[in-house]
Amino acid sequence: MRRRHRVVVSPRGVVQGLRSVNAIPRLSIGLPVFNGEDYLEQSLDALLGQTYTDFELIISDNASTDSTADICRRYEKQDSRVRYVRQLRNIGSAPNHNFVFRRSRGELFKWAASDDLYARDLLQHCIEALDQHPDAVLAHSWTAAIDTAGAVTQAFEYPLATDAPSAPARFRSMLFGGDLAFGAICADDMYGVIRSRVLHAVAPHGSYYHADRAIMAEISLHGPFYQVPKWLYFRRDHSDRPQYACPTARMWCANLDPRRASRLRHPTVRLLAEYVYGYGTAISRAPLSLSERQQCYRLLGQWAAARTWSACGRLRGQRAPGAVSHTDIALSDLSVEAVVAGPGSRSL
Repeated sequence: MRRRHRVVVSPRGVVQGLRSVNAIPRLSIGLPVFNGEDYLEQSLDALLGQTYTDFELIISDNASTDSTADICRRYEKQDSRVRYVRQLRNIGSAPNHNFVFRRSRGELFKWAASDDLYARDLLQHCIEALDQHPDAVLAHSWTAAIDTAGAVTQAFEYPLATDAPSAPARFRSMLFGGDLAFGAICADDMYGVIRSRVLHAVAPHGSYYHADRAIMAEISLHGPFYQVPKWLYFRRDHSDRPQYACPTARMWCANLDPRRASRLRHPTVRLLAEYVYGYGTAISRAPLSLSERQQCYRLLGQWAAARTWSACGRLRGQRAPGAVSHTDIALSDLSVEAVVAGPGSRSL
C-alpha cells in the first residue's frame, strides 16, 4: 500500500521537505472532550492552524451525547493529523486525560481543552523554548481569560516561580503561589508542552480533589518550566467549567471519575486526604537529593498546617486574606481574532 505524504511548509512559506503521514510526529496533542459542541470547532481550528505542523491530534470523546462525535469525525476526514476515538461510556475526565497520553507517540506532549483558544504560534514558541532550554521540562505562555464570545476579560503575567533552578523553590511556589491571582485564571501549566519522558515518570492524573495541582507539582520537581512572555493561550471562562458546575469536592471528583460519587467507598475525607498524599508521593518519587527531599517534606507540612488553620478560620467565621492581584493590562490591546487561526487556515 502506498504511503501518503504531506509537504510541510514553514511559517515563511519555505518547503521543509516531505513527511510521511505514518511517521512519528515530534509532538502529540491530546484533547479529551465531553459534550463540547459549543466551542470544539473553534478550538480545533486554532490547533490545526498552528504554524508548527509536526504533530498528531488525539481526540478522545467521553461518550458525548451532543454533536461532538459528528464534529470530530468531520475533522478527522479533513486532516490526517487527527485521530478520533470514542469511549463506549463516560469514563471520567481524569481517565480520559490519561487515555490520550497513553495513545501519544511524540517526544513532546500537550493536553488541549475543547473550549480554549491558541495563538497561531503558541506551539512554535513553546517547542523553540524547550530546544533552547534543555533543562526545562515544560514550556507554556502567559494565559488570558476569554468569555463565551471570545473577548478577553483577564490577562495577568505568570505568577509562579516555576523557573527557579531549585526544586524546593519551585515546589514552594506551586504550593503557596496558587492564590496570587484571582478570577478565572492563574497558572495553566497543565496545558503546556511537556517532555513525554517526564510524564511517563510521574503518576497518572488522579481523580481526587485538585489532582491536577499535584501532578503539575510533581512535574516541577523534575525540572524548571519556561514561560513565553506573551499572551498566546486563551482560557474560556463559562458556566460549564468544573469550578462552577462542580462546586463541592465530591462533585469535582465525580466529574474526574464517576466512581467517586459513592459516599460509602469514597468519603469526602478520603478525597481530601488523597490530595495531600498525592503531594507526598510526588516528593518520594522525584529525582531529588536527600536535602531537597527533606526541604520539600517540610514545605508540605507547612502548607498542610496553613490549609488546616485557614479551614478552621472559615468555620469560626473569619475571612481568609484576600488574594494579591497583578496589574491588569489594557484588555483592548489583546485581540484574539488577530492571533488565533480560524476556519480554512490550517497548515496542511
